[in-house]
Amino acid sequence: MSPIPAFMYHHVNPHKGDMVTVSPDVFEAQMRFLKETGYRTLSADELIGFICGDIVIKEKAVLITFDDGYLDNYVYVFSVLKKYNIKATIFIVTDWVEKSSEAGVGSLELKTKELPNHEDGKRLINEGKTSKVIMNLNMIKEMQESGLVEFYSHTMSHKKCDQLSEMELYEELSGSKIIIEKRLIKTCQYLCWPYGRYNDTAVKIAKDTGHKALFTTNRGVVKAGSDPFAINRIVVKDSVAWFKKRMLLYTNSFAAKIYLISNKG
Repeated sequence: MSPIPAFMYHHVNPHKGDMVTVSPDVFEAQMRFLKETGYRTLSADELIGFICGDIVIKEKAVLITFDDGYLDNYVYVFSVLKKYNIKATIFIVTDWVEKSSEAGVGSLELKTKELPNHEDGKRLINEGKTSKVIMNLNMIKEMQESGLVEFYSHTMSHKKCDQLSEMELYEELSGSKIIIEKRLIKTCQYLCWPYGRYNDTAVKIAKDTGHKALFTTNRGVVKAGSDPFAINRIVVKDSVAWFKKRMLLYTNSFAAKIYLISNKG
């Protein structure tokens, strides 16, 4: 079976050249490439089933993930996913979503405003103006109801989990899981580590709080038999040519192995 790349996005917006940002035209071209070349986009459940040997995936496949739950995911990503029937998994910070939801910003108002770049977004979150940066619950529910987008945990407050005590970890991981399950009426079994930071204690607490798989920022592809508690991902660059080349490389077992050993991107 071919390996499966799990691609990691954050922002999709017009701030070209900004940190962790893919421009909307590039993102659409990347998704169009997946559709036109017959790649299967997976849900997180399907990826974990593949890892654990519960399902066989014969097609070349990919998992599309987003971290943090930025507003631009609703404004620029959602329409593209619907256009090309692409599945995606978004890891949300529940404290941010709760604060954004309290502000009650509507989608029509949102689309008339310029979205912040990454640094301005961090500043706005620190100032408590989360609704200018992060999706609210209504947007999340609309995306979930499409059947294309699923939401899982990125902790409660986006702290570095390798620096927290066991009690703090329990609050961060259990609290986020409980909120997602309550708000979205679904089981939340998957977690993505903020900043890619975790340690053995964090993994233990994640398991103890009912998480069945953990997503990292460790670079690599996913294979049948991979560790579900240390799932590799690939950071996406703002380039269509880069994306096309990596899709061909990362879904070929031999090429992926050689390329990942000898290259950094």
